[in-house]
Amino acid sequence: MKPLSGAAIFLILHTSLCIPNLSAEAREAAAQQLSQAAWTSAHVQHVYGFPDAKPNKKGTLTLGADTLTFSSKSGTTSIPRSLLTAASAGNQRVEIWGVGGRILRMTIPDGGGLAAAAFMHHRVDMLTVEFKDAHGGAHSAVFVLPAKQAEIALSGFALPATRAAASFPSQQPPSQKSALSLVASETSCGTSVERNSVLISEPDWGRAEVPAAYRALVYEHIVDRFRKTKDVGRVYRDGEQGAGCPQYIVHISVMAFKQGSSVKRAALGPIGFFVGTTQMKFDATFTRATGSVIGTEQIKATIRGESESTNVADHLAKSLAKRYTAAVERSWKLTEAKS
Repeated sequence: MKPLSGAAIFLILHTSLCIPNLSAEAREAAAQQLSQAAWTSAHVQHVYGFPDAKPNKKGTLTLGADTLTFSSKSGTTSIPRSLLTAASAGNQRVEIWGVGGRILRMTIPDGGGLAAAAFMHHRVDMLTVEFKDAHGGAHSAVFVLPAKQAEIALSGFALPATRAAASFPSQQPPSQKSALSLVASETSCGTSVERNSVLISEPDWGRAEVPAAYRALVYEHIVDRFRKTKDVGRVYRDGEQGAGCPQYIVHISVMAFKQGSSVKRAALGPIGFFVGTTQMKFDATFTRATGSVIGTEQIKATIRGESESTNVADHLAKSLAKRYTAAVERSWKLTEAKS
């Protein structure tokens, strides 16, 4: 049996001793559930994507027998373990204290700031979890963990679930979906196509090697950005099944990616402003449900600074949503001119 972590032991003691209002049976059940947790960490930061959890909140992430749960000061949210489809681990080096550390180095005289930059950094792990919602829609969530914790977490995810088994395949870029198959499914909806609704198809990552965390953040930011965009109706996720069908489809193909490094930029001083940036380029095609193309765009983003993975994703999402609405507007004007 896998030994309990310090966080799990603390939670068990807290449940047993500090919640007197619970019955003995309830306390015992809660303690037993914690003891059966496949994995837990009390030092986790939710980056983006987990349902009802605010971005960048710190808390505890626990993979239990039936659920994956994130708890923070603002609340607790869970998803059934049976809905998990994949998990992957990665890591990156970040500057100690972020912007505060950069300001501190600037105050060190005689070039001491550059010297300090050589060691003022540390490793963090990134855990990416993919799952489906109740309607089959694709979701991803990204968490930052202490160094070397993500691989330990993966061993917990590999354990069999007590409910319907969830598989955790190796993280390979998903194959591009056939536009013809998408069109076939949409045109079968007939009159149930929802006006101004749009399906965000899962991007084709096959032309560039992109870490799982970046893939997750790009897709989640695109979906959220479209939902906040004026004149855009319901936004469908890839795989989502609903009462109606989308009127439009957004196809995305990532053409190039280069991961930046804030540590590298800091070590190079002023020259670092021009190097070590995160760069991404992708092609986007906007189609109607009938398959007719209403627009194509190539979108690029170059980001430097804190939270590059999140910022590059949001930058691309904003640009994509803006160009999509412009393409839809042009198509409507063209249709009106012909009628």
